[in-house]
Amino acid sequence: MINTRKIPPGEYMTISILAYDAKSGTFGGAAATGSLCVGGWVLRGDVRSGLSASQGTSPSTLWGEDALALMNAGVSAQDAVAELTKGDPGRDHRQLSVLDCAGRTAGFTGHESVAHAGVLAADCLVVSGNMLTDGAVLTAARDGYLNAPGSMPLRLLAALTAAQEAGGDIRGFKSAALLQLHPDQAPLSLRIDYAEEPLAAMHDLYARATSQPYVGWTQVVPTRSDPYRSKTA
Repeated sequence: MINTRKIPPGEYMTISILAYDAKSGTFGGAAATGSLCVGGWVLRGDVRSGLSASQGTSPSTLWGEDALALMNAGVSAQDAVAELTKGDPGRDHRQLSVLDCAGRTAGFTGHESVAHAGVLAADCLVVSGNMLTDGAVLTAARDGYLNAPGSMPLRLLAALTAAQEAGGDIRGFKSAALLQLHPDQAPLSLRIDYAEEPLAAMHDLYARATSQPYVGWTQVVPTRSDPYRSKTA
């Protein structure tokens, strides 16, 4: 059910997307909001567990972290969400979406979430948002990812751009975050904690992070598949 309460001053929309490419074994997540530091609040990931996005008017970073711990112990995405949300008396003001290592997804939207709020889940892909202009923003983000060419990070950024173009929030985005995980690669975790145009800033940061000399350094640091890798003479 969509809640219709008015948006209090200081509250800003958030949208997130979590994805898994089974062919390449790549996990990816992205988020944007009209307030500060969305990456620190929303996105969590571990290549051994999967991904989580915890958001809302009273977001719980504990939900995001505990979801990864549960999934690392073999709990499915759906069961992890059920376990975390059932006993929290503040759950009505929170959202959670998760994606496990098998590509299963699940989500929760509290009854007091500000409209439009909801979760759009499918195999290997889940989009969640609150304080959206309308429900079409979730669909736009999903389709933006599915229809975009290129690397997973660029497809995730295309999803956020599509959400913004579909309405997003009248105040616009102020921060953005991008996360990519793969057992054979160093993690890519990028954040724009505040900018007037955070998606443009994120595109620039991603281009720098995938160019020399930085990308060369990431190719000699330890990875989950090669935990003792180092630069050789």
